[in-house]
Amino acid sequence: MSQLLNTQQAAAVLQVTPGTLMVWRSTKRYPLAYVRVGRSVRYRMSDIEQFLARRTMSGMSEVRPRGRGRAA
Repeated sequence: MSQLLNTQQAAAVLQVTPGTLMVWRSTKRYPLAYVRVGRSVRYRMSDIEQFLARRTMSGMSEVRPRGRGRAA
């Protein structure tokens, strides 16, 4: 079984704040799985690793231009 991390530990692994993880959970902004144990929230290390793997971009990734206007 994968190691369970609390919010503070998971935030440290991801290099974000615990508040950021709380926002991600409440808004479902990113598909990072978590486990509820009573009122506690835990993250499986394996889920964090999969999340990072899905979000990893190669140097050959196509970059989309930012902005609101149409392309010329």
